[in-house]
Amino acid sequence: MARPSTGNEQALKGHAIAQAAEQALITAEEFLAWEAGQAERHEFVQGEVFAMPGGEDRHVMVTGNVAIGLRQALAGTPCRTYMTDMKVQPLGSSDFFYPDVLVTCSAADRASALVKHEPKLLVEVLSPGTAAYDRGEKFAHYRRIATLEEFALIDLDSRRTDVYRKGADGLWVLHPFEPGQAVQFASVAVTVSADALFAEVDEPPPAAAAA
Repeated sequence: MARPSTGNEQALKGHAIAQAAEQALITAEEFLAWEAGQAERHEFVQGEVFAMPGGEDRHVMVTGNVAIGLRQALAGTPCRTYMTDMKVQPLGSSDFFYPDVLVTCSAADRASALVKHEPKLLVEVLSPGTAAYDRGEKFAHYRRIATLEEFALIDLDSRRTDVYRKGADGLWVLHPFEPGQAVQFASVAVTVSADALFAEVDEPPPAAAAA
C-alpha cells in the first residue's frame, strides 16, 4: 500500500502489522490530511505511517459479530459501537489507531465525527501477522487512554478470548474465556455468547485449532 513518500520498505521491528517506508517523520496534521485522500486505512505511530492489511473472512465475520452484539445490547444508551474504520487517538498523543471494535459512551466523542478519544472498550481480533503486536506494543499504547476500562483479544484459531480489565488501582488483570464460554464485557455490562461471537465462522483447520 502507498505511503506519503517513496523509499525502500522494511519491516518495522516489533510491528508486524505493516511495513514502514524509510522517510522523514511527519506531523499528525500532515497524516490526517494525507490519509483523507487514501483508499486504504493507515495507523500513525510516533510520526510513522503503517498500512493496515485487509483481513481474512473469519476476521471480518468475528469483528462484525462482536460489533453487532455490542450495538444491539447498548441500543438506547449513551454508548456507541464502531468497527474497523473509526480511528482512536489517546488524548495528549499524536498517534492514531484503528481498533477492530471500539465502544465509547463519551459525549465529547459523539461530537467528534472522525476520531474518538475516550473509549471504554477496545477489541482486537487476532491474526497471525498481528497477534504479537496487538498483545504487546499496541496494548501498551492503548493503556495510555485514561478512559479505557477493558481490552479484549479474540483468537480465531483457538477461539479463546483474553479480556484485560483495569482495576481501581490502575492495574490490568487478565480474565480469560475458554472456547464455548460466553464473553463478558464488564465495562459496558454486555455478555456475548460463544455462538453469537462465532456465528457463520468456519472452524479453524485442525492443526491451527490444536496449536
